[in-house]
Amino acid sequence: MPQDSSFWTFIDDQGTFRATGADRIRRLYFPLGNEAGLLSAITPDLHGDIKTGQNCFLTHPVSEQDLHASRYRRDFWLRFENGDIWCANVQGEAEVEAGFLWHRATRVHPTRMRAEILNFSPATDDTVELMEVRLTNLGDEARTFTPTAAIPIFGRSADNLRDHRHVTSLLHRIAAHPHGVMVKPTMSFDERGHRINSVHYAILGFEEKGAAPAGSFPSVDEYIGEGGDFDRPAAVLENLEPIPWKNAAGREAMGALRFETRTLQPGESISYILALGIAEDSRKITGWKKRYGTRVKFLTALEANRHYWEKRLDPITFRTGDPLFSNWVRWVSLQPSLRKIFGCGFLPDFDYGRGGRGWRDLWQDCLALSLLYPEEARPLLLNNYGGVRFDGSNATIIGREPGEFIADRNSITRVWMDHGVWPWVTTELYIHQTGDDSILFEKRAYFRDPQQRRAQARDHAWTEKYGRELKTKSGRVHRGTVLEHILIQHLTAFYNVGDHNMIRLEDADWNDGLDMAHKRGESVAFTAFYAGNLASIAGLLEELAREKDLKHVELASEVLILLDRVGRKPLKYDSVAARRKRLHDYFDAITPEIHGRTVKVAIPELVADLRAKSEHLAESVRTQEWVKVGGEEWFNGYYDNEARRVEGKVKGVTRMTLTGQVFPIMSGVATPEQITRLWKATCRHLRDPKLGGFRLNTDFREIQPALGRAFSFAYGEKENGAFFNHMGVMFANALYRRGFVKEGYEVLNSIFQMAVDTEKSRIYPGLPEYYNGEGRGMYHYLTGSASWYILTYLTQVCGVRGLWGDLLLAPKLVAEEFGTAGQVEVRTSFGGRRIRVKYENPEGLEFGDYEVAAITANGKPVAFEKVAFAEARIARREVERWSRKSEVDLRIELSKRSGNQEIRKNKVATICV
Repeated sequence: MPQDSSFWTFIDDQGTFRATGADRIRRLYFPLGNEAGLLSAITPDLHGDIKTGQNCFLTHPVSEQDLHASRYRRDFWLRFENGDIWCANVQGEAEVEAGFLWHRATRVHPTRMRAEILNFSPATDDTVELMEVRLTNLGDEARTFTPTAAIPIFGRSADNLRDHRHVTSLLHRIAAHPHGVMVKPTMSFDERGHRINSVHYAILGFEEKGAAPAGSFPSVDEYIGEGGDFDRPAAVLENLEPIPWKNAAGREAMGALRFETRTLQPGESISYILALGIAEDSRKITGWKKRYGTRVKFLTALEANRHYWEKRLDPITFRTGDPLFSNWVRWVSLQPSLRKIFGCGFLPDFDYGRGGRGWRDLWQDCLALSLLYPEEARPLLLNNYGGVRFDGSNATIIGREPGEFIADRNSITRVWMDHGVWPWVTTELYIHQTGDDSILFEKRAYFRDPQQRRAQARDHAWTEKYGRELKTKSGRVHRGTVLEHILIQHLTAFYNVGDHNMIRLEDADWNDGLDMAHKRGESVAFTAFYAGNLASIAGLLEELAREKDLKHVELASEVLILLDRVGRKPLKYDSVAARRKRLHDYFDAITPEIHGRTVKVAIPELVADLRAKSEHLAESVRTQEWVKVGGEEWFNGYYDNEARRVEGKVKGVTRMTLTGQVFPIMSGVATPEQITRLWKATCRHLRDPKLGGFRLNTDFREIQPALGRAFSFAYGEKENGAFFNHMGVMFANALYRRGFVKEGYEVLNSIFQMAVDTEKSRIYPGLPEYYNGEGRGMYHYLTGSASWYILTYLTQVCGVRGLWGDLLLAPKLVAEEFGTAGQVEVRTSFGGRRIRVKYENPEGLEFGDYEVAAITANGKPVAFEKVAFAEARIARREVERWSRKSEVDLRIELSKRSGNQEIRKNKVATICV
């Protein structure tokens, strides 16, 4: 049965949806792309752009404002025998149908001529978007028409929209092609300098059986005429004869293809196939005809593309009592793959400069990818550690190739203090899911560039000739274990403190908008996160010592400077000066190179050191940063550049941030009593009574030049008080893990409800980066919150996760999620096996009232350890008995709970488990 959600409706159980009235929402767009690097966006009227990167745009670059302000589209015109003209992608109300990743827009002319236009990018190594225009005569009389496809070709860098716009058109060489137009600029003018160009841009066309167009209008001037425009092109209005196939130069190029005049009898259809793409080698473009040049070949490629994306999404699926949610969350599952393709840009709603992914994006996307495709996780994680510097900072820009790192963009060096926490979070999840703790002892190089001492100094002697890998004083590349990389990131952060003994904010933490407190700013929120990480690293080492009889680990000798409780007199952690000095002693020892000597450190000593640091940070946050305002209490999250506490009552205004509450909960720092109290304060100050979501912060009512640019944004937008889904999902995750299930469900469900309230959100299915103050979804598709949503729903809500390689089934589902059938089903992978986990709750019991009573695998009882009333642990050796060849059907019977086991635990928990 279709599930309604305002203007769009799911029409099957695979996430396919149909939308009516979509062309009345001016910011609406849909992503198209493939893993070969084609990056595309499309609207109901076929606006949007097509590119492979910042310097290679086939069509004109667009922002979300351009979607309604410009007329650069994928137009398809019909001129009827009576002289009437119809732009089949614009005129008439559109009905949109879309799936993974294809988009069809259907319009009907008043004379009953229907146009169905379907676009997708094939799952091949071709950087091309394919487009079929299917015309059907629904009327009672024959109709004769002349078709013209018209796509303007930009053919250069996005920089050239304003920089040398006309001059770069003079570089264009427009080549005749039997099926369309090819453009190869002689040179490229962009930030890299003037270079000989090797990129070809092409628009090719085919009738459904492969016939070529009759001709083309290869330049904008020839297509629109002297007095025309893209809405009134002379080529169509005046029925001009197409230009004979010829080469041209120095013009704004146009992929305007004229097809032969055709007559359709009532009920007849005809298709036109267009290939819009970019290639380094012109032979690739020539090959498009062979692969896609007929309707049969187009449909074959479409079916292969659908199968490809369904297979990519199959690793994790959910079926709850709400079909709308089950389909919606499937689109959320797609979004980590979209981030892998698009990075953080190249869609109309994104203004992250030149695209690409940053350090945090890299690791957080790996959270979902580790769950979806665990076989791909190990090499990705190992490559990523090559971006860590020996001073604990890291490269901030990620290249296109695995393991390719760039220090900064445009020589602007910044250090985000939260970057050190994410690699461990992702690696810990991988270890729990796979049991592969050996990854910690794989050796990787360190990133090296001119930046040293966490970008506080610059090595002027460094050149590209040195290379991008850290060397020892003897000139040998140093390779340390992954564990060593993790320890350096956390230990350097521990000593890098501000006036209040909290870890320095530096250039920002997770909230990029807190970027103006470099000297004296501190992040209490991420101090708590580092505390939790240090505890979980220590816990892992204890597990290895116990299970693997591990006695010691090998570390670079300089790391001992940071381990003050290993063979030396402990440092007084309450002393800010002592901690800062220790950090600078370490910097002195590693600058400009390290010695390359290693030492063995006993596990018990290392664990004791890490636990001491963790406990100091946790206790400091728990006591020093607990704010009391009237009868309310919560955590302070920050200090600004004047060393002033940010949260509490300031100038008569209540100031509170969601981030400041999330990480003390998630890390285990906050006590259950504190969580209860801060939840009440959060609901009062951050939950919106009309929209239902939780805002990122209260309205500070003035800009904050001593804290960050975020507070200069309008309140309710982006990092200033918007409903920022990344932090919202992490809030839910933290609450679930600490046993506050009703509260976690309220937060997670509010995010879903805001998405499907499309009268306000005005987006297609999926999760935007944030909702603004009006509830509108902003920056759709490319958000790290998607990874956290899938992680949270799978490992916390459904409770299907690893624990040191064992399988843990620990559902935290509320009664509402089971629906009338009393079932929730999860399909995922674990231990190299495909598993289908079905929770059966026939009595409709609420969380807290049910326990795991029995488990079967393919109908046979499974032995398990009851960890708590709703937690069952299945040993890895049991999992290894299951077949790898077919899906294992796990049924978990939930029955009324017996006993009085505690639901909530007050301990420093691991971040992901």
